[in-house]
Amino acid sequence: MTTRLMLSTLCCVVLLSCSGDKAKELLETAEFEERQQNLPHAKQLYEDIVRLYPSSPQAETARTRLDLLNKAP
Repeated sequence: MTTRLMLSTLCCVVLLSCSGDKAKELLETAEFEERQQNLPHAKQLYEDIVRLYPSSPQAETARTRLDLLNKAP
């Protein structure tokens, strides 16, 4: 499971490095992962957005999603 998560994250990072608005694309990927119930990966991506793009609008959305996911049972 951990290896799969790491490989998924690596693939996302590689794919996103080829485009313009990385924060937006990371957010879209995190939201997709959340819809697919892959919550550990979604949380990791939200955390990446907050760490890499702290002043972006996407970081604010990511913080909100992280708060909600961390409060969920």
